[in-house]
Amino acid sequence: MRPLRVSSCGLRGYVGETLTPQVAMDIACAFGTWLEGGVVWVGRDTRDSSPMLAQSVKAGLLSCGCDVLDAGVCPAPVLQQAAPRRQAAGAVAISGGHHGMGWNAVTLIGADGALLDPVTGEGVLDLFHARDFRRKDWEGVGSDQVLEGLFDPYLDALEHVVDGEAIRRAGYTVVIDPVGGAGTPYIRPFAERFGLRLVGIHAQASGYLAREPEPRPRSAQHIAAIIGHVAGDVGFVHSSDMGRTSLVSETGEPASEEYTLTVAARHWLSRHPGTVVTNCCTSRMLDRVAEAAGVELVKTRVGQAQVLASIADEEAVLGGEGCGSVVLPEFSLGYDGFLVMAMVLEAMAVHQAALSELLAQLPKFHILKRRRPCDSRSAYQAVDRIRRLLAEEGEEGLDLTDGVRIDREDGWVHVRPSQTEQLIRIISEADTRERAMQEADRVSRMLEAVL
Repeated sequence: MRPLRVSSCGLRGYVGETLTPQVAMDIACAFGTWLEGGVVWVGRDTRDSSPMLAQSVKAGLLSCGCDVLDAGVCPAPVLQQAAPRRQAAGAVAISGGHHGMGWNAVTLIGADGALLDPVTGEGVLDLFHARDFRRKDWEGVGSDQVLEGLFDPYLDALEHVVDGEAIRRAGYTVVIDPVGGAGTPYIRPFAERFGLRLVGIHAQASGYLAREPEPRPRSAQHIAAIIGHVAGDVGFVHSSDMGRTSLVSETGEPASEEYTLTVAARHWLSRHPGTVVTNCCTSRMLDRVAEAAGVELVKTRVGQAQVLASIADEEAVLGGEGCGSVVLPEFSLGYDGFLVMAMVLEAMAVHQAALSELLAQLPKFHILKRRRPCDSRSAYQAVDRIRRLLAEEGEEGLDLTDGVRIDREDGWVHVRPSQTEQLIRIISEADTRERAMQEADRVSRMLEAVL
């Protein structure tokens, strides 16, 4: 049976096995109990299981005396941007994000629009595990209403941080693939607001995801195949919750998801210098961009909650991860694919450059990403064993921020247990592909030996 992954900001599991209506209701009850009532927004993606889970979440919140505003199909970043603006007590996003069709997740969002911080999240989890829920009688249960009209104010706010007029003057043709997910109903209003000619792929809302929902080069092949034929200027590949994005240039080149944050950062820091936060296995391209801009780059454990917590601590101007996620704290505290599109389009318009030119201006490294299926308990034991083996071999300066990372002058290699899947991830980056493969192969052999 696939496991239920429980974290400080919610839970993730395989529907019908570990993620059931009862489990979804229980985490919602714990959240509602922690909030002690108030208004909570609920949004979801288009997966067949999401309406079922949304009903369970709403029932749990209502039973604790929370008033529910149901946003229906709504991208998580739109909820995250709007919640603090309308003074919601919190929000719940139901979406499998970058995971396959059988998976789904219930993600808890605080009043500030960020995923629950670890301290608050642990308090909610204590209630969840103890099943110590606030129960209201028939007079005290909450109300359930439909929440409408979120996206126009969202676009208004977006135009306060990007130059909408510059984008409109450029008159770009964009190819957008929302994988039939939560962003599907919103890509046309987005295009109309910024004067874009829209070509949509997998742009029908459906419980069936027509491709792998994790944005990366192999899931960008549909856009790559047609962008030249439709005279597209740029292509955007999204996850089903609009939290992750990868890029396709006008030449039909699918860019690694590692380029998304780097392109956005290079443009943003040229106008708004300041500290940047990312995780400890994001490409060195971002290190070089930060060095060129003369700003500090702070690295954290992997995960949106960890990055957001560090952004607050460091008063950073920008953050994100190499999975294709960007957060702009002056706009919102969520990983946001609409924001990515606007920032990339602004960069193209302001610099009067094609996306292929912006990509060519970045430092070049070769990065390899591997995954090895492994249950969580064995994964943590295996990574710890690798740490000890490396120390025995005389490796110095091991970075233990999250898993184990070895840094060298010509590259680095990182191994860690996945927080969201039953996997061990190995990422290797170097000046040459051969060197990256050499280090990845070395750690892979060590991993197979200890397993």
